[in-house]
Amino acid sequence: MPHVREVPLPAESALQDRMRAGDFIDCYAVASALPLEEAARRATAFPGWAKGLLALRNAIVAPLGLRTRLAGDGDRIGPFPVTSRSDTELILGLDDRHLDFRISLLRTGPDLHMATWVHTHNAFGRTYLRIVMPFHRAICRQATARMAG
Repeated sequence: MPHVREVPLPAESALQDRMRAGDFIDCYAVASALPLEEAARRATAFPGWAKGLLALRNAIVAPLGLRTRLAGDGDRIGPFPVTSRSDTELILGLDDRHLDFRISLLRTGPDLHMATWVHTHNAFGRTYLRIVMPFHRAICRQATARMAG
């Protein structure tokens, strides 16, 4: 497996403008020469076990009124809507009733960074984030590893 490092969010990331006290942020980096869009496609090509967890999540949260499909017909990479793009950063994500999230794929020199920012709106959002956190970390580390190239 490529060497994936947990690192602070780079100062040049557009996610810096979103961060507020109490928000969740994590960031992983890996050496990669892949173009940003190709790296994003690789990162969002989830393995079977992660797809299975997503299907389980959808079955549990559908009766609670949460989205089970990331809505929108516009620009997307994998299951995620693209919210912004530049030459060095691609941001995916959406806003929902319980939380807002963004995934940043950022190039800095020889590295690609994958960061996740989450802002919760209520107790349900905070509980949801605590429950998915162990799975999130494993999925993000592996997604970052798939961006190596």
